[in-house]
Amino acid sequence: MKILYFARIRQIAGRSMEEVEVPPSVRTVSDLIGFLSGRDPAVAAALAERRTLRAAVDQFHVELDSPLDDAREVAFFPPVTGG
Repeated sequence: MKILYFARIRQIAGRSMEEVEVPPSVRTVSDLIGFLSGRDPAVAAALAERRTLRAAVDQFHVELDSPLDDAREVAFFPPVTGG
């Protein structure tokens, strides 16, 4: 699965993307956050603020409790504001 990190999350994680083999036990976006956080302290710090964290699965915005199903790509980003 391709994981993308944007904006402040990318800066804290120290990378913009990575490819990971996700175990079958990882079923939701929240599960994925836990899995990724357990692999790397920098990613754990980047994804720590779940209250403000936003995610997209295969380029569709989703809630963190959304299922991954057969997702090929998950992106994480901070809240987006406009003006």
